[in-house]
This record gives sequence, structure tokens and C-alpha cells, in this order.
Amino acid sequence: MRYLTLLLALTTAAAASFTSRFEEIKKSATPAELYTFLYALPKGGDIHNHSGSERPEWIYAILTDPARNGGDTFYTRARIPAAPDAIAPAKLFHNLRQFGYDLLPPEVRREYVRLDALTPAERTAWCDSLRLDKAGEGRVEFFAVLWPRRGQISSSLPALTESLVENIKAFGAEHLSYLETQFGVDRATDNAGNPIPRAEAIAYVKQRLAQPDVVASGVTVRFQESVVRFLPGAEEAIAQTYDFVDANRDLWVGINLVGIEENGFGYPARFLETFRKLRVRHPTLALSIHAGEMDGNDSHIRDTLLLGASRIGHGVNLLKDPDTLLLLQQSRRVLVEINLISNRLLEYTPDLAQHPFPEYLRTGVPVCLNTDDRGMWDSNMTDEYYTAVTQFNLSWDELVQLGRNSLSYSFAQPEVKARMLASYEAAVAAFEAKFAPADSLKQLAAVKPVTYGYGKRNWGFPFAQ
Repeated sequence: MRYLTLLLALTTAAAASFTSRFEEIKKSATPAELYTFLYALPKGGDIHNHSGSERPEWIYAILTDPARNGGDTFYTRARIPAAPDAIAPAKLFHNLRQFGYDLLPPEVRREYVRLDALTPAERTAWCDSLRLDKAGEGRVEFFAVLWPRRGQISSSLPALTESLVENIKAFGAEHLSYLETQFGVDRATDNAGNPIPRAEAIAYVKQRLAQPDVVASGVTVRFQESVVRFLPGAEEAIAQTYDFVDANRDLWVGINLVGIEENGFGYPARFLETFRKLRVRHPTLALSIHAGEMDGNDSHIRDTLLLGASRIGHGVNLLKDPDTLLLLQQSRRVLVEINLISNRLLEYTPDLAQHPFPEYLRTGVPVCLNTDDRGMWDSNMTDEYYTAVTQFNLSWDELVQLGRNSLSYSFAQPEVKARMLASYEAAVAAFEAKFAPADSLKQLAAVKPVTYGYGKRNWGFPFAQ
């Protein structure tokens, strides 16, 4: 601890000397140079991350490769004879595994096509069907269409695990050191549709995460287990999740309540007695719960704090609850997980100039940047940082603090957290030294940033995908 305190003091002093240099970079760099600079920046972690984070192109490559998908075959509903606007949107490009396809009646089976038999145009359309990439697509498309459309993809343990691996490696390339993602194995089935025992599934995931390609990414991975908040049996599911996470604290480090808050059955106060009873039976389990992802005013963030959450997902409407805002400003014990691109595309803050992020950041509420369901936004973490820097004129101290917060407020085990924080401070110091000279931007030529559809559509960046 004394070493970490000394290291923090030294890096804080170094950051003070880099502050003016960063202001020069913001003024002199081209947009592409600034994006490249931020791509190379050490970023800490992504601690608000869902299973919608895998890019459709990655998923397609996995689902059509028997060596990676467990020898399964996947089908998608691509040849529907009726006009597209005459069918439920989620049924177009709905996905099945072989066992699900075999159960279809013949007339419906004719509408499904093996993924590896799609035409190039159909393949492009299939990938686009799993993300928000068109004007007018928003939260209805996201919640009611994209998730149901995934179908049986989500039950394939090899596909889920390989998709996670792709995400880990991409984050490593962006210089993240930690991923705390919502990942569960309870719905995994084998190729015949039979449930895979949890212990067997966990062993499979651990073995894959120990492989050299994952280790080489440099990313430490921990999981949260999530519960859909508005379902009738959510209380029982929370109790079962508590038991599971408590028994698997080496890899699973927290619990989350997810699902659209506009569905009134998932209000936080519903679960207050459930959590209180569970705390009688279990040592403390970390809670990061979605709250305040709403258009109007409500008490969800305050009520979520009563549940015991130490992190709030989104918190967009916190400004409409000044008493709770004041509490978070003064205590500084609870972090708000900020997801700028998600909030824009789902139209909770369609105009980012109105986003509360800078108010939280600059009035004492701990915050960090996250990607949420980035595969569905066709974005990456650098897009979040570039948005924040260009939209809100972040200072160097603020930029570094965002990464530091993502690790400090993570649910990783204390010794893991201390190690990651020390590595982060050292990486930031090395980064500052590298770009301190006046002519240092020429070093960006050696950086090969990657951007996806969001960066290309919004900023016209020509970088590779």
C-alpha cells in the first residue's frame, strides 16, 4: 500500500507536467491523430459490459467454423416469402442451432438457411440485423428486436466463449487492462439441446481463458452474473444468483439487475426485502445495478442504493433527483457507469450536449466510461473516449481519472485490483513520457487504430475494421 501511495504521488506530479502538453495536442492534432492518440492511451477497464458486445462479424465467423463452434450448425430465417414489413421484425434473421432447426415444421424450415450458405448480400444484411446502424433505430429495435433475433446463439457455450475471447483481444489492442462483463453459463446446452452442467461449463470457460491468445491480450477478466429484473420469478433468480456467485468468487465478482426500466415490474424497491434476507445468509457480494436509464424522473437510483449497490449503471436521470445527487457528490462511495454512445443511440440523451456526464465528473460524483453493448452500436472504447474528449473538452487529469476509477471501483479481488492500479499508473507515466516532446505525434504513425461502423459514420475515420 505504501508503494502504491508513493507511485500515485509520483504519477500525479508527472501528470501535472503533461497537462499543458495534452491541451496542445487537442489544439494541434487532426481528428484522426487525436483518435489515434486516444486509441493508444492506457484506459483502465470496461466495467459495464453486456453480451451484446461482440461484433456480428466475429459472431458470424465463429458460427460458421465448426472448429470454434463446437461442431454445431447454425441457421437463420432469411428466405421469408412475405414482404419484410408483413412479419414481426425479430423473425427476420432469427437464428437457430441444428437441434432447433430439426424441430421446425417443413414449411417453416424452408425459410431458414445455413449461415455458411448465405449470399454475400445476405451475410451483410445478417450482420446489420444484429446492430443499430440506421437512422430511426432506437430502444424499441434494441430491446424488442435485436435480443430476440439472436435466438439460440446464446445457448451455445463454444460460441459464447469464443465471442468473449474476440472481445477480450480487441480490448487488449485498445490498451484496456480489465474487463468486467456480464457472462453466464446457466442457459448453455450441448448440440442436442441438453443442458450443460454448470460445473462443466465453468471448467470449459476457464480452460479457454487460460489459452495463450487470451493471456497475450494482457486483459484481466472477471464476470458479473445478471438477473432480468422484470420477470415474475426475479426474486427467486436473485437468490439462486447469490448462491452461484458466492460459490464462484474467483471468477464471478458481482451481481447485476438488468432489463428495460420502463417495464414497471422491475422497480428496485421490489427487491429490497430479497436483498436484505440474502445478506443474512451470505458475506458481502458486490452489486452494480442499472438505474436511472429513464426519460423522466423517478426514485430508482435512490432505491438502488438501498439495495446495497456500490455502482449505478447509466444514471442518466440523476440530475432530476437533487437529493440523491447531493448524496453521491458528498459520499463519493458510489460510481456511475457512463455509456455515452448507448445513451445516444437509445435516445435517452440523443443530444450528447445534454448528457449529465460532465456535471457528475466535475461535481464530485465518481464516473468512468464504458461500452455497454458495443457490438450492437458497432463501436469501441476509443469511440467513448473520443466522444468525451471532443464533446466535453476533458483535461488530462480527468482523462486519467476515468481510467483510474474504472479499476478502483471494479469488483476485482483486492490484490488483483492493487496490481492493476499499479500497472495502470506505470503505463500512464510511460505514455506521458512518450508523448511529452513537442514533435512526439509523429510516433502515432506506428499506431494502427481500429474503428468500426460508428466511427466511420459519425467521424469518417478511414481506419481498418
